[in-house]
Amino acid sequence: MRVSRLFFPSLRENPKEAETVSHVFMLRAGLVRKLASGIYTLLPIGYRVVKKIENIIREEMDAKGGQELFMPALQPAELWLESGRWYDYGPELMRLEDRKERTFALGPTHEEVITTLVRDNNRSYRKLPLLLYQIQVKFRDEIRPRFGVMRAREFIMKDLYSFDRDEEGMNRSYDAMYDAYCRIFKRCGLDYRVVEADSGAIGGDVSHEFMVLADTGEAEIAFCDSCGYASNLEKATDQLDPPEDAQEMDIQEVYTPNIKTIEELANFLAIDKSRTVKAVVYEAIYSGEKWNIVAAFVRGDYDINEIKLKNLLGCLYLNPATEEEVLSITPGGGGFIGPIGLKDAVVVVDESVMRMKNVVVGANKENYHLKNVNPQKDFPDDMKVADIRKVHDGSKCPKCGFPMKVRRGIEVGHIFKLGTKYSEAMNATFLDENGEKKYYVMGCYGIGVERTMAAVIEQLHDDKGIIWPMTIAPYHVIVVSVVVKDEQQRETAERIYSELINRGVEVLIDDRDESPGVKFNDADIMGIPLRVTVGKYLKEGKVELRWRRSGEVKLYSVNEIVDAVELAIKKEIDEINS
Repeated sequence: MRVSRLFFPSLRENPKEAETVSHVFMLRAGLVRKLASGIYTLLPIGYRVVKKIENIIREEMDAKGGQELFMPALQPAELWLESGRWYDYGPELMRLEDRKERTFALGPTHEEVITTLVRDNNRSYRKLPLLLYQIQVKFRDEIRPRFGVMRAREFIMKDLYSFDRDEEGMNRSYDAMYDAYCRIFKRCGLDYRVVEADSGAIGGDVSHEFMVLADTGEAEIAFCDSCGYASNLEKATDQLDPPEDAQEMDIQEVYTPNIKTIEELANFLAIDKSRTVKAVVYEAIYSGEKWNIVAAFVRGDYDINEIKLKNLLGCLYLNPATEEEVLSITPGGGGFIGPIGLKDAVVVVDESVMRMKNVVVGANKENYHLKNVNPQKDFPDDMKVADIRKVHDGSKCPKCGFPMKVRRGIEVGHIFKLGTKYSEAMNATFLDENGEKKYYVMGCYGIGVERTMAAVIEQLHDDKGIIWPMTIAPYHVIVVSVVVKDEQQRETAERIYSELINRGVEVLIDDRDESPGVKFNDADIMGIPLRVTVGKYLKEGKVELRWRRSGEVKLYSVNEIVDAVELAIKKEIDEINS
């Protein structure tokens, strides 16, 4: 491809709308253009990268026995009502009506469609396991689309669904996909971690996320460098200290005027935050019109993990309580809430608090707290005790006790053990060898294709632009003649370009009448791994070969350069794929 003909609307300055490195360079390098909030057009350079990622995915899915199909994005509401997710999925589900007032959803995922397909078209155990996948556009009505393609309302996803006869078979399919995902992200040149995760609206008891470490990631992960434990912060837990063995003291009411935060309380009483108990009040919304007020308590040096709390309660939504709702359960109001004496509230206490003695809690009385409270003896009998805390940097690893790190990351893949959640809800059965009906045991496995592209940019870039791995680079090499009007340079560049095309190399030639600086800058921002420069050394019969990643430059004779480029491409691809 000639750069003079390439649809490549590059930008010289960082766009104001871009919040992350990947968003900046995807706009500046002409990979995407925004059509509306969270909706992007993939331009030729960006689409070439996407297709290469898709091809890697296809190769690894097919190698594990996956079969590709293509399902409709427009899904009848009846399927979602049958599975029970029409109301549970929430406002992210895009809903619409046709001219006959029949209701549909624009698919954010395809569990209902694939379960119906297999239910209606397979009856025998002999076909199992079935591994069916597609690469298709999904839709989610994100409340706040951001970070370019990383949180978009329309995006490309690979989703595979496994159907097995029993849990043992599902586990084998799950392990196969786990291995395939590791290969996919390695082949894309990513440094990633596999973390335990919450299953969310998809369902199931076990899931793992594939997270790319990046400062701009929206998710947080906790991991241990000692034993390898890793988990999404939504699900991560830690090792608690042993129960305290101290003399229990008598409760004292303490005047704490205008002290409403844990930090202020600890400073006022000259104690560590870990000697206090933090309270947060929520409104829990269930199906139908059911709701209640929940008062959650955690050790003062922790925060509440709202995902854990929501899962514990089994509610659909968990909203911060209003001031009026807080006053309905305690006359003390916000800042002075404690578990003793609350009325008309579900009390949930983190297990860390129950190991403590002589702690400080709110007195449910304005401007007062209680000292020397002993949770095992003084807290209400009908409270719920569970792990509802959010781990933090330095928390002890639950497996080995080593201090963990908490870092931000980008989720690029998520795999789930669904079990019989959908097959039971939608009556999807097969006949086993004894002629008995059994529910399919399912798994589902997703990869965000554009997210993967953005994650690569987040990890592999410098101040000049993108640094693509050879495996997914839009082109492997760009040939640049420094002075196009120099006939010898132009003819040599054209000859090298033609020979590379004949060898099957993916190559650009910058044939524009632009300054060398403009050409080099464009090559760098696009992230082309290799650059052949035809310039001042041509008088000696040589040209330059420059590696984008390292900046290394070597001179080769004109007759050697094509072989050198081929070898460099093969070497890097082999290293990544090994």
